[in-house]
Amino acid sequence: MADHTYIDDFKTLPEMLTHTLATQPDKEGYRYFDYEHEKWTSVTWREFGERVMRWRKAFAAMGFKRGDRVAMLLINSLDALTFDQAALANALIPVPLHAIDTPESAAYIMSDSGCRFLVTTTKARWNAIFNSDTPVPTLEQVVFTTEEEEGQSNATHYCGVKKWLQQGESFNEADLPAGPEEEDLAAIVYTSGTTGRPKGVMLTHRAVLSNVQDIAKQMPLTDEDLFLSYLPLSHTFERTATYYNCVAHGATLVFSRGPMQLAEDFKDIHPTVMCSVPRILEQFYAKIQAQYVKKGASFQEMADRVVAAGWRDFCRANDLPLEDDGLPAMDDLIKSLYFNEVAEPVRALFGPRFKYIVSGGAALNGMVAKFFCALGLNIRQAYGLTEYSPVISMNGMTGNHPNTVGIPLARCQVRAGANDELQVFGPSMMKGYWNLPKETAETFTEDGWLRTGDQVDLSDGGRVRIKGRIKEIIVTSTGEKICPVDVEFAIQEDHLFEQVMVVGEGRPYITALVVVNEMLFRLVCEEVGITPDSPALNRCRDLRAKIVKRVRQAAKHFPQYGVPRNVYILRKHWTAEDGLLTPTMKLRRRQIAERFAQEIEELYESPRKH
Repeated sequence: MADHTYIDDFKTLPEMLTHTLATQPDKEGYRYFDYEHEKWTSVTWREFGERVMRWRKAFAAMGFKRGDRVAMLLINSLDALTFDQAALANALIPVPLHAIDTPESAAYIMSDSGCRFLVTTTKARWNAIFNSDTPVPTLEQVVFTTEEEEGQSNATHYCGVKKWLQQGESFNEADLPAGPEEEDLAAIVYTSGTTGRPKGVMLTHRAVLSNVQDIAKQMPLTDEDLFLSYLPLSHTFERTATYYNCVAHGATLVFSRGPMQLAEDFKDIHPTVMCSVPRILEQFYAKIQAQYVKKGASFQEMADRVVAAGWRDFCRANDLPLEDDGLPAMDDLIKSLYFNEVAEPVRALFGPRFKYIVSGGAALNGMVAKFFCALGLNIRQAYGLTEYSPVISMNGMTGNHPNTVGIPLARCQVRAGANDELQVFGPSMMKGYWNLPKETAETFTEDGWLRTGDQVDLSDGGRVRIKGRIKEIIVTSTGEKICPVDVEFAIQEDHLFEQVMVVGEGRPYITALVVVNEMLFRLVCEEVGITPDSPALNRCRDLRAKIVKRVRQAAKHFPQYGVPRNVYILRKHWTAEDGLLTPTMKLRRRQIAERFAQEIEELYESPRKH
């Protein structure tokens, strides 16, 4: 564990920026892509500090008082961070909204939290919220970052950011409000709401800052590091581990142009570190595997041997048990001949400076972690939840066990409660849910520990291994219990299946919805003589039999009651935009089940092979 550093002396979040502005004002703080001039543009910490001051003065000129709630509905951008730092410095409470949320959800969050202010991109976004079924009576001002139109929506005034900032130009800096205290709220972050209405998680400055400090012990950074940021800043993982971490260390943060352009951004930026969710890593893995497929079966076999050899090296370095496939004596020869050729797509994708990826937000498929770690890209799984600001545990630079989520952070205590539920205690715990005392009480044990709702195994030398969400455990009509995530990961080890959701709650047996890899699926269709674009794909017995056989083969190590007996084939990927994934790309199981209710019913009516 690292010794005491200057970061440990901070008491509130604004102190981090104050320190960085004082120690390295002319260093690059942020970089973004300027679409108007088609180039990357840098901003120094001094320039960023000046932007924050203008926003602080505009907030103060409006008469906002400490504790007032102010909302943000923006993609990752300089404006988003400027808003956040200015609000925090004035002891206001930021309420980040998910950029992909529905207008109704955004209106509900602002109404529930009593927001007085909203910054968003365009009047069209505001109109959609204003015309939703939920009024926001407390909202006084809406500011647009890309338009300058001015007007009124009932009692809410709206204008462009330039116009809004003008009102603070004559405000005296000496009259700015005092900054926050440790126990003041640093944010109300609404959970993504996979079921029911989202709840507002109240996080204090002490809670979030202690998480930044403890992360620094597990994820040492310097001001030379360069983060690539693509996860939404409305998500606590990205806010704490990337954004606030960079401010604390004076590291550079670069805003990605979006998940679809990450590969291009890697080539342009050459980052050293990134926080990610598993879905993105799975997509990169699928692309690289597709390149291997094009090179033929002999290359694939050779690549498998290289990965096996590289994985054994990784296991030795991280005190993991070795997997002996009968060929370890050939490892050095295989690596000397073929390692560079197999690893080249990984190096080409992530760039020459890349150190590691911190993966969080959902469980990472062990097959994907094994592949990248074997070829030199260190993936470090972390685990947390919004209610803990959010990181609870993380794998370190050594002793990285990818099938676990690492060891608890320095000041975080963990234990297994009833039904093996992971319970945690530490300085990063939330204050509670906004205006929900009953739900808050239910989330804590009688002795004050936070319930996570996840089942845990703590038998691996103090490391945390998550077994699954308690509420997601499937119980069939015969009483058998299945953890769907484990089965889904096993099925995805067959590269044909890119997304999988196992179904079977209250049913006599398990089935699955599978989203297929387009290229590999075309090859399967050729084998059975059907066009991939046929509307009758799921009624083709030969195709269905072949797909079910592959699913059952991939899940063969599970008990028979946990292996899907029938499968429905889908070709369109589930996304956050269509409401089937959370902002961190976890399956919204209820929404997927509702969207494909008819298809699921067919799985229990169609003829099956047992």
